[in-house]
Amino acid sequence: MGVQTNHRSAERKKRSRPISEINVTPFVDVMLVLLVVFMVTAPLLVLGIPVQLPKVSKEYIIADDDTPLNVEIDENKRIYINKKEITLSSLAPQLAQMKSANPKIKVHLRGDARLNYGAIAVVAGEIRNGGIQVIALRTDLANLKSEIEAFPKENVQ
Repeated sequence: MGVQTNHRSAERKKRSRPISEINVTPFVDVMLVLLVVFMVTAPLLVLGIPVQLPKVSKEYIIADDDTPLNVEIDENKRIYINKKEITLSSLAPQLAQMKSANPKIKVHLRGDARLNYGAIAVVAGEIRNGGIQVIALRTDLANLKSEIEAFPKENVQ
């Protein structure tokens, strides 16, 4: 009887041995779900109103640690500060108030490409009147040379 008991316990040990392999299927499932969530939400995180930005061959953005203040001008010359509409006359005083709260504030100016240069220059001047010296003009990166529309094609004779 003793031999039979030892045989059963040895058989039980073989069966109840812990599985030492990691099951990665749930991990992969969770990571794929997170990937889809980030892919869907990433385009929505861009602050701003729909503005057709001018296209350039290289985009120059001032890199900073702070979140910049977005000042935007749509094609109808309406001005927005972080998606909140504001008048041109109240732009400088409001920016001056924001500058007093955060002296290192930076502004990203997004102007619609269909606007003339004068409208953007007036808003940039009001930003300067508000005491903010660091202004970055936001643009889109052109994928093709033909997308850069600011200047006519050169005529070679």
